[in-house]
Amino acid sequence: QVQLVESGGGLVQPGGSLRLSCAASGSIFSIDVMGWYRQAPGKQRELVARIHTIGGTDYADSVKGRFTISRDTAKNTVYLQMNSLRPEDTAVYFCNAYSPLYGGVDYWGKGALVTVSS
Repeated sequence: QVQLVESGGGLVQPGGSLRLSCAASGSIFSIDVMGWYRQAPGKQRELVARIHTIGGTDYADSVKGRFTISRDTAKNTVYLQMNSLRPEDTAVYFCNAYSPLYGGVDYWGKGALVTVSS
């Protein structure tokens, strides 16, 4: 099993910045991809960004040029640097980890609330 714990959420003004962290523990040797998803009130969960062990990254169109995902393999931690935040970025942000073992398994954190407001 893999456990994911998010941190760094909070309240920020429009145009401000925030950095989220996600620490993985457990059977982390099998993790292939880590990423961030978010869910706003009344909306479905959506992909924000993800990073692959082979080096590639993917971003949602709505955050390209503003958000940056990175990974520290030594600490088993993934980060999401969020700049130029907008009110529409307000959501609960979930950390995700994928393992190709056992037919493919997704693990999820419990979420971190990010509120962008004046």
